[in-house]
Amino acid sequence: MKRTWIYGLLLLSALSLRAAPILGTARTFSVLGASTVTNAGPTALSGDLGVSPGATITGFPPGVFTGTIYPGTAVATEAEADALKAYDSLRSSIYAVTQDLTGEDLGGLTLTPGVYTFNSAAQLTGLLTLNLMGDPNSLFIFRIGSTLTTATSSSVTTINGTGGDNVYWLIGSSATLGTGSNFQGNILANQSITLTTGTNITNGSALALNGAVTLDTNHISGSAPEPATLALLGAGLLGLRLLRRRPKLAT
Repeated sequence: MKRTWIYGLLLLSALSLRAAPILGTARTFSVLGASTVTNAGPTALSGDLGVSPGATITGFPPGVFTGTIYPGTAVATEAEADALKAYDSLRSSIYAVTQDLTGEDLGGLTLTPGVYTFNSAAQLTGLLTLNLMGDPNSLFIFRIGSTLTTATSSSVTTINGTGGDNVYWLIGSSATLGTGSNFQGNILANQSITLTTGTNITNGSALALNGAVTLDTNHISGSAPEPATLALLGAGLLGLRLLRRRPKLAT
């Protein structure tokens, strides 16, 4: 029995390593700043809230969050490190470029899973549609050389599937989401992130690697556990159960 449990634990450990989320410990954060996090109005976050190496978080309350607040703590420092690792990894050649969109407005486009690049700034005016192609593991990566700006009431939506948790926006400098925008995905900005009045983020987060996060009456709903992670964990638990039920050999 002892040997069976050891095999089972080793199996689960191996599967957990393979299933490590892209964002690591940063995945539990709705908002993570480097210098400060400031808020005005009744912002609602469905996740953790933190800052590091800075330690200043203001505007909570009136803002609320469902997770834990980490102002300049070791937890926030680790999350910032993991966010930086994710930023570098998602910009690496491991993920081949699908299309260069430099000079195009994201508004009006319908994109399938892939890696999309902008050599400089990116703009969203209107509606961007992400086609999941029926795959809950669909991965969208946007590599933006400098700034990301959305116009008032712009939006990102998904079609042909459920999920949309694996959308990553890698911003070379700063991101500013215009008033009333409904955005989707994880924003990893090299500098600052500003969410203007009434802007919402679905299935994502605002993670600033070196600057501030500024909020104003926003709603951010975090990502669910990655489907691949759940599938691998389920396989590990099934394997452990089978090992436990294995008949004992005659001696």
